[in-house]
Amino acid sequence: MIKIIENDISIDAYLDLRKTVGWKEVPREQAERAIAGSLLTLRAVDEEGRDLGMGRLVGDGAYICYIQDLVVRPDAQGLGVGSALIRHLTAYAESLKIPGTTMMLCLMCAKGREPFYLKHDFIARPTEQLGPGMIRYLK
Repeated sequence: MIKIIENDISIDAYLDLRKTVGWKEVPREQAERAIAGSLLTLRAVDEEGRDLGMGRLVGDGAYICYIQDLVVRPDAQGLGVGSALIRHLTAYAESLKIPGTTMMLCLMCAKGREPFYLKHDFIARPTEQLGPGMIRYLK
């Protein structure tokens, strides 16, 4: 059984889950700010309370939200953890949406993970109408 816990992730858990999937290490202060600036943080745990994964929602909460830091530890992948996190993040974003408006729910995924997100109704870019996503690193 997977339990989703809202807004209760320690900095240690955040940094540890990032490490399990080989993501770039970030300084503790940067992680603290990231968590504090999130609209929603999620932690997925098993029956024993072991961290299986996490996800964050960031954005303005009105017109655009981004799913950020969706992580499922490798030994828990394929168990429905990522799907549970996506469903919860999406439902929360939908709860913020102003009635009668459209909100964009965006993300950038790791290379090779596109099929997972397509399964959850995300659109791969570029399309005929949408250009490719882009990024700039500020150092």
